[in-house]
Amino acid sequence: MLIDLYVFGDSPIHRARPAVKILALAAFCTALFVFEGWAFLLLAAMLVTAGFAAAGLRPVHALGALKPALWILAAVFAAQVYLNDLALAGFVVGRFAVMILAATLVTLTTTSAEFVDGIHSVLRYAPAWMPKARIALAISLCFRFIPLVRTVLTEVRQAQHARGLGHNPLAVLVPLIVRTLKTADEVSQAIYARSFD
Repeated sequence: MLIDLYVFGDSPIHRARPAVKILALAAFCTALFVFEGWAFLLLAAMLVTAGFAAAGLRPVHALGALKPALWILAAVFAAQVYLNDLALAGFVVGRFAVMILAATLVTLTTTSAEFVDGIHSVLRYAPAWMPKARIALAISLCFRFIPLVRTVLTEVRQAQHARGLGHNPLAVLVPLIVRTLKTADEVSQAIYARSFD
């Protein structure tokens, strides 16, 4: 469960149905690409800011969401400056930042169980051939592995730092990959043992 990503609260955004939040997020992100221009981007940023305030979230939550994506945003900015101009580069990066913050707002106000239920509700009208149970399981496993990988990474970093290998990327990546694959294999064996699907 994404216990460390969910922020407990009783705001209207917390109480909203997960399917509504998921559909609203999809519509919001689509609108960011359909309607171009700084005016709409500023309006979208104000809506996300209002959502954070209504949910009782602090600026540290927004900064925490953008921090892992800073390198990617910087690379996108540099590529856009090289291919186009500074104004367009700022617009593209701003649009991606607003989308990340909007998704963060949904993530911080929705538990993983509610999110999976919301996916089930959204897929209720999907074609019969679509594997709805598998999709929900895949999403729940992704939600489980995100904090798991982060926890394993912290443990490996601490262990390698204690051995004097804290600045060696290879000494961190190899144990991280091995432990993650081992956990994934154990989860797959548990799913197989329960005769899922």
